[in-house]
Amino acid sequence: MKKLTLLALTLGALSVGTGCHRNTREAAKDDMEEAGDKAKDKAEDAADATGDAMEKAGDKVEDATDK
Repeated sequence: MKKLTLLALTLGALSVGTGCHRNTREAAKDDMEEAGDKAKDKAEDAADATGDAMEKAGDKVEDATDK
């Protein structure tokens, strides 16, 4: 009886552990995808800001040479 109880407890713990590991792995994958999306958005924002700054600088140079 004790052997069967121990076996059942061991198998139950292993099956729960496997399910938790799968959920943790999927959650980590989702977190990485979200972080990648955020990094991509930040890079796009930085590129836009750089383009705007370059355009303003070009306008200032153009204004200065017109005078």
